[in-house]
Amino acid sequence: MSRSRFAPDSCVVAEVDPSPNHGEREGGRRPDMIILHYTGMRDALAALELLKAPGSNVSAHYFVFEDGRIVQMVPEGRRAWHAGKSSWAGETDINSRSIGIEIANPGHDHGYPPFPRRQIAAVTALCRSIQTRNTIPATRVLAHSDVAPGRKQDPGEKFPWRTLYDSGVGHWVKPAPIMEFGQTLRPGDRSSAVAAMQKLLRDYGYGIEVNSEYDAVTREVVTAFQRHFRPERVDGIFDASTRATLQELIASRGRTRTIAARARTSMLLAAPDLVG
Repeated sequence: MSRSRFAPDSCVVAEVDPSPNHGEREGGRRPDMIILHYTGMRDALAALELLKAPGSNVSAHYFVFEDGRIVQMVPEGRRAWHAGKSSWAGETDINSRSIGIEIANPGHDHGYPPFPRRQIAAVTALCRSIQTRNTIPATRVLAHSDVAPGRKQDPGEKFPWRTLYDSGVGHWVKPAPIMEFGQTLRPGDRSSAVAAMQKLLRDYGYGIEVNSEYDAVTREVVTAFQRHFRPERVDGIFDASTRATLQELIASRGRTRTIAARARTSMLLAAPDLVG
């Protein structure tokens, strides 16, 4: 595992600061996912040093500081160690399929401040740059909490997914309004309605067993879904708003693929400087 310098994959990178923590992608796969994280540490520089430390067994391809400065630590062609035990759409080796971006933010345990606008602009530009070199479906730009809902909550409900979507990154729909009526499913419920909910979540990509029981795992998955797609209320309860938002996301996937293809073509024609 070498710490030798390498050429950055993107022109938006300000600095290359190699981490030794990486390996071969299984089967020589090319990445088709982007996973967004927050650092979850009080000090951004300390987080960066941890990701570069030999023996820490963690890394990411990119690190984005609060001021928007982007550091690349692992070449995109290599398997960085950022997702840990995780799954999406039946796949369990997420590291071999993804590019990991660490976003400097102390996280829920240390005050969880808003993400600065300059930082989000940098994350957006970086994701768009990654998309010019790799085929990344909109539905596979995900939160760490999406692929590891029982372990992680980053980048969390304050992350502005709508802003990225408006710039051609990721999948998003306007969340359905929260209303205090309609069918609500809760932890402890056991029914065919719970099974139908679990099937919807699994169809979108979440790793969840269809067992008709609103168990602890189901609550974790619903909570992860809300953090990403219905952040106004994150409570792990499958209310009418959560259901309608999930159904609209599933219904819109075909439209999103067409729009994403057009957007990718437009980016390549209008912004060739983002390539390479």
